[in-house]
Amino acid sequence: MARGKQYQTASGKIDAEKSYDLGEAIALAKEAAFAKFDESIDIAIKLGVNPKHADQMVRGSVSLPNGTGKDVKVLVFCKGEKQKEALDAGADFAGDDELIAKVQGGWTAFDKVVATPDMMVQVGKLGRVLGPRGLMPNPKVGTVTPDVAKVVKELKAGMIEFRVDKVGIIHTTVGKKSFENDKLDQNIRALLDTLIKMKPSSAKGQYVRGIALSATMGPGVKVDHHKLVNEL
Repeated sequence: MARGKQYQTASGKIDAEKSYDLGEAIALAKEAAFAKFDESIDIAIKLGVNPKHADQMVRGSVSLPNGTGKDVKVLVFCKGEKQKEALDAGADFAGDDELIAKVQGGWTAFDKVVATPDMMVQVGKLGRVLGPRGLMPNPKVGTVTPDVAKVVKELKAGMIEFRVDKVGIIHTTVGKKSFENDKLDQNIRALLDTLIKMKPSSAKGQYVRGIALSATMGPGVKVDHHKLVNEL
């Protein structure tokens, strides 16, 4: 795959064969970011699981201590008093039948979706719209709940969802290039700590098998995952 001059220049700052301490990796990922906008800092974590087995599907959520740096628009499907609770907690949109019809029509001007349990039969009809975008509410990640206010606040503060892909890798965002290094460090450790606690009992051998950081447009930086896991 052909890469532009800026990417090649950025790659020259990184030893592709070396695994760096987390602090060094964060600094390098930021240094190698060349876009004019405030790029996200993304992480890829290779896990020793086989997602084809249901009991090894690693999926959940974690509240990053320093947030993601993104303005997250939250939609809540709920009825009655729950709508006021959701809006008071910071939800951008809250409603039931009318909102469902709007989404069925193709409207997707939101980043996260929460639903109360009693709304899930109706929300299930939105699978074709929400499913491909990864927005379908799910009790496993806490987005199907009667306590909508709590979840809305967590999402606004930086709660992220994660799900292992078909080859056993977790991909997610842990902050912005403009974040101080120690804040990115704290976010990464919080995510990794959560993943380790979720290790499936049926997963055999080494669990965390690789970690890489990168800015949105930048090259990847390998992290010394053995050292990092031992520090947690």
